[in-house]
Amino acid sequence: MSGLKLLRTIRLDPSDGFVFEAAAESGEWAVPGSFLFIDEDVEAMGPKRRAAFRSGFLGTRSFGFSTLAIVTPVTPDEREAVIDELAAGLMRELGAPDIETARAAAGEEIAFAASLCDHPEQTLIALHRGIEEGGMRERFRTLVPRAEALGPDAPKSGFRAFDFLEVEGEDDAPEERVDLLSLARGRT
Repeated sequence: MSGLKLLRTIRLDPSDGFVFEAAAESGEWAVPGSFLFIDEDVEAMGPKRRAAFRSGFLGTRSFGFSTLAIVTPVTPDEREAVIDELAAGLMRELGAPDIETARAAAGEEIAFAASLCDHPEQTLIALHRGIEEGGMRERFRTLVPRAEALGPDAPKSGFRAFDFLEVEGEDDAPEERVDLLSLARGRT
């Protein structure tokens, strides 16, 4: 293995399916995707779009969102394929003027996503995006398995959502609450 890593979407529960307008499929390659929100007024967003703005990683294939991403090894050929996949999405979803421009932008976004992968494989990454001092700010946190989840009785098929408790990252992140029941029922 080359030592290259990228982010993949992951679902620990079904909530992404009703929190976001479009949820990414579990296992898609992922990027932060903040470029989607550059010209948008956060206050004017609906609740599902606002949830994507605040905490969504962008799936490179579907252009859907995921609350969490996981650090995953990638080969150089897979990395190039992810750049092509994202470039195709930039043309399809955002009207990039040509494939060269789209590929250059996709390459920059993939390089940024790779820079977030300076963690062991299988580390979960969460994102909080907000507007501060007139500009967009992103905070990334790693979710670390609770000590008891790593014991001899740990599930062999991976971790469950409640196995993750400790969070490493900035302590000054604003608290955020989402009413999942209202989102599921389509209320704002």
